[in-house]
Amino acid sequence: MYARTATLRGKPAALDEAIRFVRDQWLPATTGLDGCTGMSMLVGPRSGRCIVTTGWETEEALRASEQAMRPNRAQVGKLLGAVPLVAQWEVAVMHRAQQAGDHACCRVTWCALRDPSTVDEDVATFRMALLPRIEELPGFSSVSLMVDRLSGRAVAAVNYVDRDAMMGAAQRADQLQAEYSRSMGGRITEVAELDLVIAQLRIPETV
Repeated sequence: MYARTATLRGKPAALDEAIRFVRDQWLPATTGLDGCTGMSMLVGPRSGRCIVTTGWETEEALRASEQAMRPNRAQVGKLLGAVPLVAQWEVAVMHRAQQAGDHACCRVTWCALRDPSTVDEDVATFRMALLPRIEELPGFSSVSLMVDRLSGRAVAAVNYVDRDAMMGAAQRADQLQAEYSRSMGGRITEVAELDLVIAQLRIPETV
């Protein structure tokens, strides 16, 4: 499974309009494309940050969809007054304890891995050593790990039932993040706490 992310940092006041556009126009236009497994959208109400993720069954489907994505991506950029930063990922881990609800939130951790040639080992470490402990976090809903083998980057997203649960789990999540970085021999480059406003990403379980 593969995914494409479009990340924008724009005007917080324009987020509601951007969300409506993604939900009402970009989402239905995209889910009809061959190999698409849906879409999600994360936003930071104060920061104006927006991450739109689309899922794809194969790398070929991912690449074939690129041209179709550009007009909608550009429109979101126009609404937010921002330039989209696009990245492509392999979905290495996907596990859901429950479906996301109306108030779901997500803690996203970006990491630079020690060596692109050891990605499979790093993923195995995440799956065996960290995933069982992430599942124990209060309010845990789902977790995904995506990797870019060429650049040696990874991004882990842990979803919670609501913001209160995410904040309540923050201390333990910080500890797990530090352990994640040490065990994978990499370094954490960024952490963000965002609202999950569209949850239509139907990537199959890998656990």
